Amino acid sequence: MSESEVKLYYKNVSADVIGDEHGITKLEFEDLGDRTSLLIPQINKQRKAGKTPYRDLPYRPQIADQVREVVAEVKDGCEILVVLGIGGSALGNIAVQTALNPYMYNIDETQRTGPRMFVFDNVDPAQFASFLNWVGGKLDKTIFNVISKSGRTAETASQLMIIRQLLLEKLGPDGFHNQVVATTDARAGTLRNIATDAKLRSLEIPDGVGGRFTVLSAVGLFSAAMCGVDIDSLLAGAAAMDEKVSREDFAKNPAAINAAINHHYYNNGKRNSVIMPYSYALKDMADWYRQLWAESLGKRVDLNGRDVWVGPTPIKALGTTDQHSQVQLYREGPNDKLFTFLQVKDFGSDLAVGPAPDCADELGFLAGKNMSVLLDSEKKATEYALLQDERPCLTVLFDKVNAHTVGQFIYLFEVTTSFVGALFNINPYDQPAVELGKEATFALMGKSGSYTSDCTYEQFAEEIRARTDIDEDCLV
Repeated sequence: MSESEVKLYYKNVSADVIGDEHGITKLEFEDLGDRTSLLIPQINKQRKAGKTPYRDLPYRPQIADQVREVVAEVKDGCEILVVLGIGGSALGNIAVQTALNPYMYNIDETQRTGPRMFVFDNVDPAQFASFLNWVGGKLDKTIFNVISKSGRTAETASQLMIIRQLLLEKLGPDGFHNQVVATTDARAGTLRNIATDAKLRSLEIPDGVGGRFTVLSAVGLFSAAMCGVDIDSLLAGAAAMDEKVSREDFAKNPAAINAAINHHYYNNGKRNSVIMPYSYALKDMADWYRQLWAESLGKRVDLNGRDVWVGPTPIKALGTTDQHSQVQLYREGPNDKLFTFLQVKDFGSDLAVGPAPDCADELGFLAGKNMSVLLDSEKKATEYALLQDERPCLTVLFDKVNAHTVGQFIYLFEVTTSFVGALFNINPYDQPAVELGKEATFALMGKSGSYTSDCTYEQFAEEIRARTDIDEDCLV
């Protein structure tokens, strides 16, 4: 029996479907293919030279083996799994959990194959306090997985410090040692030092793999394995997609085609990229995609040091929910968006619509139809309406949502990101613009010492407050 697949469908960006003004003509598509084809061997060479280490994650069995070893040590007796992390240390965990476990996983123990899972990717005090009040009597049955490459990310560090104090007070030093798993740099950094000092169980974040590309490493695999996800199938799916996205034939390389189409539309006035899953299971993949796209492709300078200020804006929507909140804008607002639908052939379970009430026989056309047919019809109807207004649409088609196809999807969009970065001539693997906000937070929170050679953190904090404190004269 063949494995389920993920495929890219791109007919509905063509001029044949939506016209020459907004569609891609055959000549334009040939030109896109010629230009992008030159990049395929270049990107493959970068991979072989070790410059894109995320590409090798599906082929590093020692990572999955280490994950399974830690899972075997802590899963028995673990009723609650808490992930402490932000950005790439959280979004992939959430996306995989939503995609591959039942909607009622945390509530219905008959549907659960592991501990309840909670991911805290924020420092909202009301949210965290509410959870801690609930979990306080269950600390000995709770595993906290703290994820940070450096350990100096303010949000994750503060969460860890709260949890550490709580565990020490309630369970003593052994509690902190037994209930925390650190996922961090293999050799250096604040969290590595904490893990070594407290003799915490630990997993490694691979060198050279940025947070938004780490979901197929221990960062994402530990929570997945704890909650019963088949991580071998997840990695096998990524490896299967790797074969496709490495093909030097442009017409057979879905990442290259996807990237070329996105790049074309960005350069032709469509600088917003809407991803719209028609599957609740895939809704959090849209959040994961938003970070991947925004942090990788939003860059001020290109590889030649020139100011370019590029970057498509990723927007998430959910079918059918956002047909009733956003499609009015999408159809009659500015034609500045490329739409990517996520469509599922087989949902694995289905429901038939009941009979119409006698007083509402006008609903009879729905009676007896499967809900999956309705959802599929809603996707096609929305796509048709957009095409009528010459809005370009792509579809990523899932045979089923399972570990193998989710692995394929993750890998497809990671490599697409590499291709788009190459087309923009930018570095898609750094994120220099996030540092100022981090340093400003440190200053406002009272960090001491020198911020720059001629400015202390205290002086920096004064400068920030002068600009950001509320001016009562401008408050109405």
